[in-house]
Amino acid sequence: VQLQASGGGLVQAGGSLRLSCVASGSIFRLNTMGWYRQRPGKQRELVANIDSGTMLIEGSTNYADSVKGRFTISRDSAKNTVYLQMNSLKPEDTAVYYCNADISSSPYDYGMDYWGKGTQVTVSS
Repeated sequence: VQLQASGGGLVQAGGSLRLSCVASGSIFRLNTMGWYRQRPGKQRELVANIDSGTMLIEGSTNYADSVKGRFTISRDSAKNTVYLQMNSLKPEDTAVYYCNADISSSPYDYGMDYWGKGTQVTVSS
């Protein structure tokens, strides 16, 4: 299983970026998917995550207080993809952003944690 993240870059404060992360490989079920970030000199922290939901109900979401109202996480299960729409970016959002997913590779697998390589987001003031 691999997670491939994209969409990072350099943006001015107040701008927007959209991160994408595609899961590939031996996937039976994508469980919770999310984004973490590691700011310079800080520990890795949860930004947002979204669970799998059901066929009729979208997955529930969870956000760090620092990004509520500015970031939106979503997923496209048909594409094995999770997105992070980041609006009103601030310099303090500068970090390496990591995609994370709990993935079951078979019906008997409760799930394992996978990480993508980080993508750099830099917000200039």
